[in-house]
Amino acid sequence: MAIAYCGPPPLPADLATSFNLDPVLLIALVALGIGLRHHRTGLLAVAVLAIAFVSPLCALSSALFSARVVHHILLVAIAAPLLAVALPARRTDRMVLPFGVATVTLWAWHIPAAYDLALVNVGVYWAMQLTLLGSAVWFWRAVLARDRSPVDQLVFIVAAFAQMGLLGAILTFAATPLYAAHAVAPYAWGLSPLEDQALGGLIMWVPAGVPYAIAAVLVARRGWGRLTGVMA
Repeated sequence: MAIAYCGPPPLPADLATSFNLDPVLLIALVALGIGLRHHRTGLLAVAVLAIAFVSPLCALSSALFSARVVHHILLVAIAAPLLAVALPARRTDRMVLPFGVATVTLWAWHIPAAYDLALVNVGVYWAMQLTLLGSAVWFWRAVLARDRSPVDQLVFIVAAFAQMGLLGAILTFAATPLYAAHAVAPYAWGLSPLEDQALGGLIMWVPAGVPYAIAAVLVARRGWGRLTGVMA
């Protein structure tokens, strides 16, 4: 199956040189970096996006579903909260709607037909990336608003990881491979398509929780600081 973006699935020997040097992408990242140059977390977010889209991870995600999972985690659980901190919400909105939109977006793009189409059509590919990132930034901006109750923040951070973990569990224990886009390429990497899919689900189920755990700790720490400040 032809891959429309990030190039064809690379062989292991070719991975180290499989950078994506799309000039439009590079210009967009540079422009974003210039726009966020005064925000350290914003620049970190740009660096994470560069890893996702410029580094060999981009090409590897054409070959392996598990690499695509890492790619998506970089977007929704690392780049998105960093952007949310750099671009905080101007007002406190309800969290239910952004949480629901981000959740539906993540699950919808893992429907096999939608996922496979995104890997063979440039327009659909970028629709996937931008909606995943955009909905995640919306969610994290709502959650990380400074006047938000720490309890509410913790509830939604845990809920966000729980829904991702549930999707990961479903993929981990699926009895058959679901994605035609990864029906052949994983064999070159010593994995069957089902093993690659299970690995991707496991990554989504367990290691993906680390960014959410860090966010929860920071929120709890800030909430404790507020409480001790009031008590003092």
